[in-house]
Amino acid sequence: MEYEFRRNSLTGTYLATFSMDHEVLGQWFSEELGPVLAKVQQVLDVIKDIQADKLTSWRLVGNDFTLELEREQARVFANTLGFEQEYELEEDMSLYDAESEAYCGLEDFEQALLSWYEFVQKGS
Repeated sequence: MEYEFRRNSLTGTYLATFSMDHEVLGQWFSEELGPVLAKVQQVLDVIKDIQADKLTSWRLVGNDFTLELEREQARVFANTLGFEQEYELEEDMSLYDAESEAYCGLEDFEQALLSWYEFVQKGS
């Protein structure tokens, strides 16, 4: 999983871009975390609790995306994925939702969070 962080010097906004199949992680970092270091620290603390077996799982529901953490993995998905379809698709057809949901290992997710924390802290 590869990622890149940028800051728009005109608007001051932070942007995270993740590799294919993990694009939604970039949206979650950019839109749900943003430059709020306290929120990043909260998630890092929960990861430590999960790794220490103090928690088995944890969920953070945001405005547009939800983060789920478990012992082995992190999952980020668009909140709209939870809604049922109002129409039926033809046989062998499905909706494309690869950019709306992503899984990664908990340690990889933690490393990305630490990198984001450093990036935002420096104000690059």
